[in-house]
Amino acid sequence: MKIQIINGPNLNLLGTREPGIYGSTPFGDYLLQLRAQYPGMEIAYYQSNIEGELINKMQEAGPGCDGIVLNAGAYTHTSIALHDCIRSLECPVVEVHISNVHKREAFRHQSMISCACAGVICGFGLDSYRLAIEALAAQEQQQARG
Repeated sequence: MKIQIINGPNLNLLGTREPGIYGSTPFGDYLLQLRAQYPGMEIAYYQSNIEGELINKMQEAGPGCDGIVLNAGAYTHTSIALHDCIRSLECPVVEVHISNVHKREAFRHQSMISCACAGVICGFGLDSYRLAIEALAAQEQQQARG
């Protein structure tokens, strides 16, 4: 199984940015754990602070992967362009958030991309990514069974 993880703006600062909300583990360290936990999966990673680059990466990765785990960061709440891109993909996309966005500022309660995604996972820290991978793997197994 091929999974593409895509992180949006400011997520390159994980480990140092607001550790009370996002934790103190850099994403690169967590990615090593994920790859060790799922040795039979190919887990690719990409991060950008630029909306168009996130779209380009999804369009590039989509045809060759079995699922995308997307943390669009603040673009979650503003980007119709990301929504439209997700709708254009054949592979499922799971929206993830490290924090529980519904316990935060009101502007974080609205997602422009949720309705285009296969599912949404939020509030479980970095473990949200693992849960998204598990969901994609379960969906793949279910489809294989027919």
